[in-house]
Amino acid sequence: MNRLLLALVLILALVSGLGIIRFLSNRKTTPSEAVETLATKLEVPWALAFARDGRLFFTERVGRVNVIINGEVRTLLTLVVAAAPGEEGGLLGLALDPKFDETPFVYVYYTYRDVLSRLWNRVSRFTLSENSLIDEFVVLDYIPGYRYHDGGRIKFGPDGKLYITTGDSGRGELAQNLSSLAGKILRMNRDGSIPSDNPFPGSPVYSLGHRNPQGLTWHPITQALYETEHGPSGERGFFAHDEINLIEAGKNYGWPYIIGRGNDSRFVDPIYETGETTWAPSGATFYNGSQYPQWNFRLLVATLRGQHLRVVALNPPDYTTAESTSAIFSGTYGRLRDIVPGPDGYLYFATSNRDGRGDPEPSDDRILRIRAVPTSSVETILSLDPIIAISAEEVRFTSEVRTFISLLNIRMKNPSLKRICYS
Repeated sequence: MNRLLLALVLILALVSGLGIIRFLSNRKTTPSEAVETLATKLEVPWALAFARDGRLFFTERVGRVNVIINGEVRTLLTLVVAAAPGEEGGLLGLALDPKFDETPFVYVYYTYRDVLSRLWNRVSRFTLSENSLIDEFVVLDYIPGYRYHDGGRIKFGPDGKLYITTGDSGRGELAQNLSSLAGKILRMNRDGSIPSDNPFPGSPVYSLGHRNPQGLTWHPITQALYETEHGPSGERGFFAHDEINLIEAGKNYGWPYIIGRGNDSRFVDPIYETGETTWAPSGATFYNGSQYPQWNFRLLVATLRGQHLRVVALNPPDYTTAESTSAIFSGTYGRLRDIVPGPDGYLYFATSNRDGRGDPEPSDDRILRIRAVPTSSVETILSLDPIIAISAEEVRFTSEVRTFISLLNIRMKNPSLKRICYS
């Protein structure tokens, strides 16, 4: 009887052509006891970065750059920044120089007010000298700032260039303006000069059409650049549709003209979008190590409103489509801001519960280490050619007969799926 009902539901889906199926599972992912705390009572840690010797550098949005050495948090720098509870500016991104052992430069991204009280974002480089950061050198200035949508992630790529995400500063039209630094991914040399092979000569712009990107990471095999981006929160009546994008030089990702998948040849569609569900994705990394071999080449995304760590499997060999996703630590640690691998092969993540939008516990905010994959973590594996986007709760597919047959097989092979309902 259950199989008959399932067949009827799927036939209805195929005939209508709308192609959205939701999978609801009895099995929930729960945290393992093997998660340990490195630091507590922090004020909105925003970015984490490891030195090869195991020192963990991190920013606090209120204006501090810190380092953890032998379990002790030491403050290296305090900046005057424009930060307020519930807003998004302040001391945000952090990156260590690719040759940090030889040139101990620390790069940061922060929001400030000029003499006219206008908000801007700036990328600066400091030199680590004993227990302090000194000698500020401005790498890039006058990135439009606002109370919201400041972007702020900075990372060095495999090519040794510094990549910078900027938000649209609340003005979506700037994301399409090549003369503005807002709503872009930027690419710079370490010394603040513009790379000669950037897609737009003389410009730091690497890609455009972004709303509020907060995650950057490179695939360990292909070296391709991936980005996570917040979808709309009310603009033109739209919500959700957060994105994972595969970034290519010179390409336009559509904001504010396109929400999620636009199927418009002028713009690049995300490889994954969340539909009507909001994650508010922030920091992201690919895992490639020995501590959790089942996560190798998985994309891990820290989510704020989603309050979970999202694990995304991409289809080889090009890793341009999603195969499966799962959510772990759902609601356990609250809002999650960043996740990075350490030199020991473990993953480290930071909470963001004191940012004015969370429900902080007395120990918040925290930096934690995942010592083992939660034993109850379950992925919904869905390797189907016609699928265009998936999550642990939702599958989107083109309405073809082979989809119908494949979905029947998936239901039979996944007894943990409680029900399939068409919407």
